[in-house]
Amino acid sequence: MRKRMFTLLLAGMPFGTAPLYGQTVDLHAHIILPEYLEVLKAHGAELEEGFPLPAWDAARHIDFMDRAGIRTAVLTMPAPQPYYGDTEESVRCIRRVNEASAELKQRYPGRFRFCAALPLPDVEAAIREAVYALDTLGADGVKLATNSRGQYVGDEALDPLMEVLNERHAVVILHPHRPTPCPEEIIATTPLAMYEYPAESTRAVVNMLARNVLVRYPNLKVVVPHCGSFLPLALPRMKSILPAMVSQGCMQPIEWEANLSRLYFDLAGNPTAEVLHALLTITTPDHILYGSDYPYLPDAVLQANLERLKQTLAADGELAGYADRILGRNAEQLFVRSAACGCTPRE
Repeated sequence: MRKRMFTLLLAGMPFGTAPLYGQTVDLHAHIILPEYLEVLKAHGAELEEGFPLPAWDAARHIDFMDRAGIRTAVLTMPAPQPYYGDTEESVRCIRRVNEASAELKQRYPGRFRFCAALPLPDVEAAIREAVYALDTLGADGVKLATNSRGQYVGDEALDPLMEVLNERHAVVILHPHRPTPCPEEIIATTPLAMYEYPAESTRAVVNMLARNVLVRYPNLKVVVPHCGSFLPLALPRMKSILPAMVSQGCMQPIEWEANLSRLYFDLAGNPTAEVLHALLTITTPDHILYGSDYPYLPDAVLQANLERLKQTLAADGELAGYADRILGRNAEQLFVRSAACGCTPRE
């Protein structure tokens, strides 16, 4: 365990010591490998999420980061989940994504980190991959789809996986995937990214809250994408309705503060000042993290979005003092705490 901790801490050192590239840390960026795309193509699933996946390669990503002033990007596998009834195929694909991510982290010290993909909905296979990725590859956390073929984050079936992640004090990055079931006629008119993705993220977090997942597994730190999605609107309604639901035996009590204290929020989606202040109704500035969503929009658009965010933060009396934390320091602390947890994972 000491050897693993030493390795992780060494790997993390450039995270805070690479001034040539700016100080921004990007918590929401994707790695899209040819091997991943080949699995989708084999199942006719290239457009499963309703739009084509963009091209990606490490050199172009670093070039974008240099121009935007981003020091480090945290890579995750995108949607869809590469599972089409064959667990072994999914395991092979996801292992390749994780090993390629680990190679990039090692090849470009301080520029890339990664949160490992898991071959859900097979929970046992996901546990094996999580242990390998976190204990051997040096993954900085894991990425969970809001749902994996209908198995939603927060489901009881995932409790054994959550226990393993909790033992490792894992950072968990959530990412929306096509909902199951999916309203086909609606998304034909309004693509998933426009509405269903924020709804999916909200749905998954609400499922976790309703089962007090983050209280039962208190070492987890969960990053919610896209400015908290609809949670600033959903949580007040949940809180007002919950007593009636509990009295009718439909729900259990929710430990609101203990759950919410373990949620972090990335800002992918070009937030306005109004969105930022709505987010502050459910969290604190030290739990807010920059995210670009690279490479899903053109580089110039993402760079302009980052500059606009910096201007928005600088002009806001409440948030100006937290700009450096939101743009980088919060992410540094999130991963340093995870790497230095001092936990003893179960073999």
